[in-house]
Amino acid sequence: MARMTAFDSPLLLGFDHFERVLDRVAKTSSDGYPPYNIEQIGENGLRITLAVAGFTMDDLSVLVEENQLIVRGKQADDGKRVYLHRGIAARQFVRSFVLAEGIEVVGASLDNGLLHVDLERPIPQAKQKVIDIKAGDGTGSRAKIVEGLEEKS
Repeated sequence: MARMTAFDSPLLLGFDHFERVLDRVAKTSSDGYPPYNIEQIGENGLRITLAVAGFTMDDLSVLVEENQLIVRGKQADDGKRVYLHRGIAARQFVRSFVLAEGIEVVGASLDNGLLHVDLERPIPQAKQKVIDIKAGDGTGSRAKIVEGLEEKS
């Protein structure tokens, strides 16, 4: 049976990338570890904060791969310690976030067991492109005005 998608319409040309992103989001693990917050900082800034108590900078990695932010944590097992009770999780994790086009990671910092990853959303720039209209026989073109911009004839 063929799969129906929201992007099957012939009016939505070139949106197959969005379909792949939605599939990636659906496959993202629903595991709640480590817990995280996403907050807006400033006009165009975002911050993802992950609670990574017990992890050092050497135990963590942050990378961006194909519009996906991936945070990994892996603690080395210390064989010198003998635990009578071990209630603090020391497990590895992979937490991923799908980023919109153009969002950039500007930095990461570890402070008091919280990993902060700062992102910046670019200010959308209005783009206009004027397309010349030519006659069917390839001769001549007509000028068209688009929001105050004049096209050449």
